[in-house]
Amino acid sequence: MLPTQLRFFLFVGLLSSFVGCNRTQPETADVSTALPPPTAPGPALTSLADSNAVTLLTDYGRQYPGQELIMHTRHGDMRIRLYDDTPLHTANFLLLTRKGYFDQTVFNRVVKGFAIQGGTSDHFTIQLSRYRLPPEISTRHFHKRGALGMARYDDEQNPGHLSSSHDFYIVQGQKLTPDQAQANAGRQLTPEQKRAYATVGGTPSLDGQYTVFGEVVEGFDVIDKIANEPVDTDQWPKKDVDIKLTVVK
Repeated sequence: MLPTQLRFFLFVGLLSSFVGCNRTQPETADVSTALPPPTAPGPALTSLADSNAVTLLTDYGRQYPGQELIMHTRHGDMRIRLYDDTPLHTANFLLLTRKGYFDQTVFNRVVKGFAIQGGTSDHFTIQLSRYRLPPEISTRHFHKRGALGMARYDDEQNPGHLSSSHDFYIVQGQKLTPDQAQANAGRQLTPEQKRAYATVGGTPSLDGQYTVFGEVVEGFDVIDKIANEPVDTDQWPKKDVDIKLTVVK
């Protein structure tokens, strides 16, 4: 049986639709979310599908590269660096950012000491088709504090570990001794991973299961502030934490 805090990553699609339809409306935060111009480059978000996502995102990543973003929230800003060796996830995140998709979303699931999840909303104004991303899981990128990853369905429904197109999470985690991290991961950790989990913390149990495609490099205190938000029974913050993303480099 999986720990409770893992399930919201595994059943992301089901939970997103269920919570959006059945939860009490939270207090709305005063954060502006201006929509981008309709001429934002790249394929239409409604045109993406499992059958063409790899081709379209590969082409988009080559034509419109990017590496750093600023995520604005009412708790402050986080600077995020995307990885070059996860080209599909990186291109997808850049595309959705430039098209303004994330500017209509919130942090919709918060588990203190584990992670904060965003990328959905009760009030969508920009349509996004359903598609998934092939995994780009690497031992070089692991779930240390600040890691940016994509959620997915569980192994039974999704044995290929295909990622969600839009439901992302940022790791808060906890500091762990090498022995604790080893036990949590259930596998052999590298010296680098042991040092990271001991010094900054993380959630090694997720390693090898989800694609990590970036990391927070500034604004770690914002992660903690969001993780401390009072939540409802679905772990959705009672006062929305709106997201606004901007590509800066």
